[in-house]
Amino acid sequence: MLAGVFSILHGAMSAYGWGAGRLEAQQSARQALERMVTELREAGLDPTGAGVQPVSVAAPRLVTFQRDLNGNGVIDTTRERVTFLLRPGETVLRRDAGAGAQPIINGVRRFALDYRDDAGAPTTDPSHVASVRIELEVGLSGPTAVMQTEVSLRNRRTRALF
Repeated sequence: MLAGVFSILHGAMSAYGWGAGRLEAQQSARQALERMVTELREAGLDPTGAGVQPVSVAAPRLVTFQRDLNGNGVIDTTRERVTFLLRPGETVLRRDAGAGAQPIINGVRRFALDYRDDAGAPTTDPSHVASVRIELEVGLSGPTAVMQTEVSLRNRRTRALF
C-alpha cells in the first residue's frame, strides 16, 4: 500500500515540476518578446527629421536598430542604438545598447528573425525592413515554450512606389 501511495506522489511531483518548468519558460519568453517588441516599435524615431534609418543590421539571429529618444538629431550609440542577439552555441539572448551585451533571457533554444518589406516580401536589406517577425523557443530543461510575433516599424519612412 505504501509503495502505491509513493508512486502516485512521485507522479504528481513530476507533473508539478513539468508544469512549473513550462510556466517559467512561457513567462520568460513572453517577457523577452514584450521588451523586444516595445523597443523595435521605437526604431526610426526621429523628432528632428534628420533621417534616422530604423534598422542598420538585419541578420537571422541579430537585429540592430536605432532611435533618437532625446530628439537632438544625433544617435547616441550608448543608449539609442540597440542590438538583440543570440550568439552561436549560446542559450542566452542578449541586448546591447553600447555598454556590452547584457543577458535578457536564459535557456533560449531558438531565436529567429525574419524581415519583411512594405509588400510583405522577405528582405535582408536593412533599409527596406518594414516589419520583423520574431520566433523564440525557451526552455531550461524539459518543457519548452515557443512564441512568435510580428512587429511593424511605426517610425519608418515608406518608399514611394511609382
